[in-house]
Amino acid sequence: MKLKITIIVLLLSNFVFSQNKDLGSWQVVNAQLSLSNKWETFAELQARSNKFFDNFFYYEIKGGISYSINSNFSFLVGVGRYATYSGDGNFAKPFDNEEFRIWQQVTMNQYLNRLKIEHRYRAEQKWMTDGYRNRFRYRFNMMLPLNASKLLPGTFYLNAYDEIFLNNKAPHFERNRFFAGGGYILTPVTTVQAGYVNQYNYALDKRGSKNFLQFSIMLQFEYDDDSERIPNLMD
Repeated sequence: MKLKITIIVLLLSNFVFSQNKDLGSWQVVNAQLSLSNKWETFAELQARSNKFFDNFFYYEIKGGISYSINSNFSFLVGVGRYATYSGDGNFAKPFDNEEFRIWQQVTMNQYLNRLKIEHRYRAEQKWMTDGYRNRFRYRFNMMLPLNASKLLPGTFYLNAYDEIFLNNKAPHFERNRFFAGGGYILTPVTTVQAGYVNQYNYALDKRGSKNFLQFSIMLQFEYDDDSERIPNLMD
């Protein structure tokens, strides 16, 4: 069963790549450490390319700490550095934008049988090359385990979300991001995920759509080793 799913994913990736030579890649490594049943820290590294694993133009490094009131409601504060390159090649200067960002986040979870529904609200303060800006984001996310009722080691799952980005400067509707994919919980610590991302920018000077194949590795070091492993990319 695992081999069949792996082959299907590889074939789909090859098909999508062959249909669009400018398909980008988007890599994510995320690590989370539970300090107690309430407090958790995280760190995340991302890199994005304009072509498939080539012409890398963007990276971000960020981290933060979260507090869970219960399993359905949590707060988070994060900070990060973000760099976008405009030169030809991999991380080739000059910089198009360098950014320092702080954000606050509220996450609320709902459950419909085995389907997990997440509502994520985020407020960002962004110090960029061209000045300061506020931004506000909302993400609606659904996650469905396939071969088990809970997200435990050995479970395959489907995941999809749509996120909107708003800011305090025109055009106020800045971006829409859609993701569809799936993952597998390898061990109590390690989860892998892959999927398709479409990102549409509404800024007048950068209007247009970009497609990516996203590959993610999540490392979760839990305070309670028997707890359900719910993949939670910060992004």
